[in-house]
Amino acid sequence: MPATERALELATIAAKAADDKLATTIVGIDVSEQLALTDVFVIVSAASERQVASVVDEVEDKLREAGAKPIRREGERDGRWVLLDFGDIVVHVQHDEEREFYELERLWKDCPEIELGVPKRREA
Repeated sequence: MPATERALELATIAAKAADDKLATTIVGIDVSEQLALTDVFVIVSAASERQVASVVDEVEDKLREAGAKPIRREGERDGRWVLLDFGDIVVHVQHDEEREFYELERLWKDCPEIELGVPKRREA
């Protein structure tokens, strides 16, 4: 079963919030066929720890405004990879270097990408 309409809506809101804070790369992946816990991963990267924090705050604020309640927030102390779990979606905000090293898109390459209405890559 593909991602729910609500998950797609929240993923788009998260992506637009990240884009507003000039995230360098934004990708949505429909993991609903592979995971029972969530429908969509939104993977976002930023050029610095400060920008990671800024993106995290904006995404969380916009999703709360849309009525989504956060379940968990992890990794904030280091500012290199923060995971925001909203149930229907999980947002990974990574420093560019972590993104390149862990390659989450490669790990989930069998899952379909989702169009989020924002540029996938931003020139630094």
